[in-house]
Amino acid sequence: MSGSTNYNSPSPASTPTSSPPSSTTTSNAPASSADSPSPSPDLRVLADLDPATLAETLDGGQCFRWRRTADGSWTGCSGTSAARLVDRTATLLVGTPESLRHHLAEDVDWRALADRLPWRTDAHLARCIDAFPGLRILRQPLSETLLCFLCSATKQIVQIKRMADAMAARLGVAPSPGIHLLPTWDRLARVPEEELRACGLGFRARWIAQTAAFLAKRPRWVDETAALPYAEAKARLVGLPGVGEKIADCALLFGAAKLEAFPVDVWLLRAMSRRYGLEGWTPAHIAHFGRVHFGPLAGLAQQYLFAWERRHGR
Repeated sequence: MSGSTNYNSPSPASTPTSSPPSSTTTSNAPASSADSPSPSPDLRVLADLDPATLAETLDGGQCFRWRRTADGSWTGCSGTSAARLVDRTATLLVGTPESLRHHLAEDVDWRALADRLPWRTDAHLARCIDAFPGLRILRQPLSETLLCFLCSATKQIVQIKRMADAMAARLGVAPSPGIHLLPTWDRLARVPEEELRACGLGFRARWIAQTAAFLAKRPRWVDETAALPYAEAKARLVGLPGVGEKIADCALLFGAAKLEAFPVDVWLLRAMSRRYGLEGWTPAHIAHFGRVHFGPLAGLAQQYLFAWERRHGR
């Protein structure tokens, strides 16, 4: 399986659409006035998701920039877009309606994609799909997913979110009051490692500093990697400091639309051991099993398994 499943096509394609129209995956410069309409239009989004699936989509470990507030609303950003979501109505804070819809993958029939998974012969997968109907994979820049998942080693979702927030607040730009975008790799390359550690990164600061130094000298490297077939893109990523197979698979699934990627973390190890009898298997063998068993949409199946195990499998 060297290709990737395009979000906009019912058949596998080698070049997924992971970047918003007329934008890049590496820029987080302040939005121009043309990108920040005033007053901001309200958009109806994520309308088919029940509360549990909405929470799992926005706060289930694929994106670390969405926050639920005390009043039940959500505020989040990705790339150069930011919005507030109240009862499935989004108010743009930064960016364009097109960039927000792209991030939320509103143009994809996710229930139809889920129907292509082998749930008819996999009772556990069928149970997972029933528990989170319409679960989707958000579109994010590969530059951001790489950065955030480099923070994920030995950390839980809430801790990764704190590190991402700290980097955005200390090192990113603020295109609108209260909105801080993640720093670019070029910006990170100009930051001393001590300042990265001040963001709570711990030993991960060295990995990020070294990766930033590498990428700053190769400004097209991330975009070129995102455009490669899955296996080639993964081989490039695992050559970066601190990037193993799981981080590479997460970055590619959530940041480059490589839906055949099958990240294996502790939750997936537990799920595949308990539900599929793969106790004692290595993460690499489980990832291979996942790609074979679930097919070109293995990454979507993985997200269903991950969501169910965290919510119901304790």
